[in-house]
Amino acid sequence: MQHTNKLKIFNDPIYGFITIPNALVFDLIEHRYFQRLRRISQMGLSYLVYPGAHHTRFHHALGCMHLMQKAVQSLRFKKIEISKEEEEALLIAILLHDIGHGPFSHAMEHSIVENVSHEQISLLFMEELNRNFNGRLTLAIKIFRGQHPRKFLHQLISSQLDIDRTDYLKRDSFYTGVAEGNINSERLISMLNVVNNELVIEEKGIYSVEKFLVARRLMYWQAYLHKTGIAAEQLLIRVLKRAKELVSEGVSLKSSTALEYFLQHKVDLDNFSPEILDIFARLDDNDIISAMKEWQFHEDFVLSRLCSMLLNRDLLRIKFRKKPISDEKLKKYIRNFRDEFDVSDQTAEYFVFSGQVKNLAYSTNHENIRILTKQGKVSDVEKASDLLNIKALSKSVTKYYVCYPKQKNNIANTRKSH
Repeated sequence: MQHTNKLKIFNDPIYGFITIPNALVFDLIEHRYFQRLRRISQMGLSYLVYPGAHHTRFHHALGCMHLMQKAVQSLRFKKIEISKEEEEALLIAILLHDIGHGPFSHAMEHSIVENVSHEQISLLFMEELNRNFNGRLTLAIKIFRGQHPRKFLHQLISSQLDIDRTDYLKRDSFYTGVAEGNINSERLISMLNVVNNELVIEEKGIYSVEKFLVARRLMYWQAYLHKTGIAAEQLLIRVLKRAKELVSEGVSLKSSTALEYFLQHKVDLDNFSPEILDIFARLDDNDIISAMKEWQFHEDFVLSRLCSMLLNRDLLRIKFRKKPISDEKLKKYIRNFRDEFDVSDQTAEYFVFSGQVKNLAYSTNHENIRILTKQGKVSDVEKASDLLNIKALSKSVTKYYVCYPKQKNNIANTRKSH
């Protein structure tokens, strides 16, 4: 009988060598639910803006596991007791925290299924894996859900300065080339401590926290909320919306069997059975790309043109404004499109629309980042910091946008190609 070495090493471009700590973690990584993350892009359609942003949720999950190992080591060095069972549960929880992402990550959240977040789907996957692994994920699920009495364990998984953010900021900065997002994740982790069962940052790490918050704000404007990325994501959402409409009207669309199921059925949290979860697990970016390659030749005006625009990066023009777009201005864009192509207002609204995006780097209303002073006192980073930017970063900034075709002949040229 062949013996499998389960203590393998991954070579990561961010941290170097990442080790798999035990056989259970190895088996979870080998599971097809987790291997699927190799085919889910970390930053959705951001590669249309930054060509290097082709890294995946698989990369991110392994990076998070590595940083969690470092965090446990750092806290134990400071005499914070973490049992072997808690350590394993932390590694499993952070490894699987994003396993519920659908195709193109956030770009299609709530599009494939109805009003179900990726965190909820991650929990469904974890519970199913727990059944497969005879209850060995029970403690990890408890920590993931914030039901463990040791609050700081959950804060390592989900908080305003968690392991998730310390990896994705550094990783996304690396792959996009947006240098402003590069943080010192190792320094932040080495400054972690625990007071009264809550995660804190030692005072000497305050400048690293300030850099982290500034980097977060800048990465959102320059990468996650980049206007071209927003325009692309909105087109992708409308592709799925139109496809579902056509299928509901009895129109046949070529797609994978997994995608076909979700086009034909309305799935929400109430009917998200293990059988449906298994179908969801067969979905990834490739299903959407291959479907659009077929649909770009469909006779439907809306579906074919939306797909062609995305595949050929012939995107809509998008303008950001400080104030909401007036109804009159939006109606003008819709009217121009409608008259040019002799289509209904309903059709025109697939190509002309408005919306808004929000950027909040630090929330003072959600488990604040707490600084431990040399005198042993704990205070909010906003009060402890001498950087005026912290107060500015705690205010939500909203930008409003309008999308419309770049020029009249863009859609026409697409039309002629059919």
